Amino acid sequence: MNLFRKKTVESILKNAAQENHHGSLAKHLKVKDLTALGIAAIVGAGIFTTIGQASADGGPAVMFLFVFTAVACGFAAFAYAEFASILPVAGSAYTYSYVAFGELFAWIIGWALIMEYSVGNMTVAIGWSGYFTSLLGSMNIHLPAWTTSDFFSAQSGFKEASVLLQNGQTFENLSAGLQENYLAWQNAPSIFGLRLIADLPALLIVVLITWLVYRGIKESKNASNAMVIIKLAVVLLVIAVGIFYVDTDNWNPFAPNGISGILKGVSAVFFAYIGFDAISTTAEECENPQRDLPKGMMWAIIICTILYVLIALVLTGMVNYTELAVSDPLAFVFQKLNLKWLSGIIAVSAVVAMASVLLVFQLGQPRIWFSMSRDGLLPKRFAKIHPKYNTPSFSTIITGVIVGGGTLFMNMETVTDLCSIGTLFAFVLVCAGVLQLEKQKIERKFKTPYINSRFVMPVLVILALILIFKYNVEALTNFIFSLSDLNAFMLNLPMWIFVLITFYITVQCVIKKHSLIPVLGMLSCLYMMSQIELKNWIGFTLWLIIGLIIYFIYGYKKSKLNTQQ
Repeated sequence: MNLFRKKTVESILKNAAQENHHGSLAKHLKVKDLTALGIAAIVGAGIFTTIGQASADGGPAVMFLFVFTAVACGFAAFAYAEFASILPVAGSAYTYSYVAFGELFAWIIGWALIMEYSVGNMTVAIGWSGYFTSLLGSMNIHLPAWTTSDFFSAQSGFKEASVLLQNGQTFENLSAGLQENYLAWQNAPSIFGLRLIADLPALLIVVLITWLVYRGIKESKNASNAMVIIKLAVVLLVIAVGIFYVDTDNWNPFAPNGISGILKGVSAVFFAYIGFDAISTTAEECENPQRDLPKGMMWAIIICTILYVLIALVLTGMVNYTELAVSDPLAFVFQKLNLKWLSGIIAVSAVVAMASVLLVFQLGQPRIWFSMSRDGLLPKRFAKIHPKYNTPSFSTIITGVIVGGGTLFMNMETVTDLCSIGTLFAFVLVCAGVLQLEKQKIERKFKTPYINSRFVMPVLVILALILIFKYNVEALTNFIFSLSDLNAFMLNLPMWIFVLITFYITVQCVIKKHSLIPVLGMLSCLYMMSQIELKNWIGFTLWLIIGLIIYFIYGYKKSKLNTQQ
């Protein structure tokens, strides 16, 4: 039972107040700052990259997927806001799980958040490097290929290109990616036979952002606010100019690939929303977290959803949806319409946008380390506060080393799904945590509106079944018959998990009259997890196993709850 030992709300607040020998985090954040941090995290790689593929899959109707994802994130935001009003401390979902489910789940969710921020930031840093390199190229500044590639991509690309060249294909006919990797490997300097190949722009931006986060929350806030203003101005410019080039014929058919085509972009669209939860890690640096955190989260989601829907409609109206499966859809459509001046502005904005995402995630991860260390699950140094800057200095440096080191070896094949699954897992547990605490008489300044789910949930499940039978019976038949084929069953395993949990939760709603909003938040996030490929579930599971090994070797014995016992 010690694995599920819990911390009380009173003990967490008391311990946070007594950590004076470590110093205290500076309180500088207000509603507008939290909203800006949320927008800084959300409007980034998603709107400049993944929105293109999602639009190509779902057509103009992808706007409905943005709305659905926003609603799901909104449900989760209610849960985050309620927990933040109860526990205005650093740690986000990790701290919330410590109260709701106990230490083992707290460790698991903390470890999952570390993966979310680390993998997400490595990927964003590499993407930033690509945009930055392209921007320099447009100004006739060309960096050597071995300074903008990673070692393993260059090595594999060189081998693949060599085989094609030996078979008679010309270098000019190779893809741009193969050409770059071939040149990177061929021209790279070497020491003792080891070729020096590293994505230096990615490393540079990580070092710069880490230094900014190290210096203080106030400096980070000011930088974030400035970048958000630039991003919003460019996005609004794109909408304002693009609306005059919309051809409504491109909106017909509105949903060319049906519901399945729309839902195919779930993980891509969700990646466009990742980040709003990161602002909950700054609770101890808010002037009034109980009041301001809920407002900041909600405003960030609402503003970004409106922008996403408008962008989706403008993009699919300017060109046919089938042409949007590109890595830079916003710049692409304006280049296609010979508006190169605006395409250049978008490229500059993409560099700023991705830098702001890096800033928020680099801000969030050290505070997870900090909270876990303060509870004894990690060494004490991770909870060290800088005497001058009032930031978790050691944790910030470690975060910079991990993310910066990863950018030197990782490539863009690191799918966004792995980052998404860790985030969705956190959302599911936070929503479930609200259900766990709903019967307890705990003082909170913000409470999720209560709607009795006893009758609503069964009606929603029945309605969903009717719609599936009417519009997607073939997919349902294949799903059921997958039970007779092991390979097909394994591929559908995430969806089977979702179905079984949905029926179980529905029964619990009838019995216990749970609050509807956290139930819908949990199930909608779990559904999006079920749409992520099985290989990413396996990768996520392996990451959790590594974390559990570390917990049982160190955290279980060193936990402050264990030493108190």
